[in-house]
Amino acid sequence: MSKVIRKNRLGRPCNKKNKMFKIAPSIIPSFDTPVTATVKSILHERGRGAPLTLLNYKKDKKYDAVIVSVEGTRTGQNIEMGDNVPLSIGNITRLKNVPEGTLVSSVERIPNDGGKYGRSGGCFVAVVAHNKNTNQTIVRLPSGIKKTVSSEGRAVIGIVAGGGRTEKPILKAGRAYYKYKSRSISWPVVRGVAMNPVDHPHGGGNHQHIGHPSTVSRHAPHGQKVGLIAARRTGLKRGSSKELVKQ
Repeated sequence: MSKVIRKNRLGRPCNKKNKMFKIAPSIIPSFDTPVTATVKSILHERGRGAPLTLLNYKKDKKYDAVIVSVEGTRTGQNIEMGDNVPLSIGNITRLKNVPEGTLVSSVERIPNDGGKYGRSGGCFVAVVAHNKNTNQTIVRLPSGIKKTVSSEGRAVIGIVAGGGRTEKPILKAGRAYYKYKSRSISWPVVRGVAMNPVDHPHGGGNHQHIGHPSTVSRHAPHGQKVGLIAARRTGLKRGSSKELVKQ
């Protein structure tokens, strides 16, 4: 009798991220009039590659807000939020006020949603073009895809900090263990072809090979759904690659 494969989680609960160590939601604060905030401190959140900036600002009373840090942010720096603000590192303004070619981060998908695009360490979103007739802006995401968003959406001027953290080699398995543990990721992951036939559909054989097509039917039982599940096509894509533009 075969065993429950790794894909079925061995009957254990799924690896959920531990929210105990989360500091606060990192979203752009709302503002109707120009506001000047002060960087109170720069924080590290467990499981997040980019540092966070704790802002302190005053409208009718004092408020605290947490946003994703950009390169060049320092403690005590003044961050200006509004429409008519200088295009300085860390300032927050609407996309319609940002010139074409500017690198921004924490770009909002829908106006006033707090920022959805360009939030990982070292990432940035480039402003490509503005359409004043439709009040929309075309931006290039870190993946290279160009996307059209509302020009009323807000963004932070600058590149997200923490971009060089992946350049340091891990060197040993112990560091990888703690890296994935902080992110609640199951590690290490054993390849199916390295297992025995009783443990995985790809296991067994005198050398490591699947031994049969890796495509699996959509209607197969859960214990067989490994590999290319309900694949429409397989193999390398051929022909010229076109740049994808999502509306």
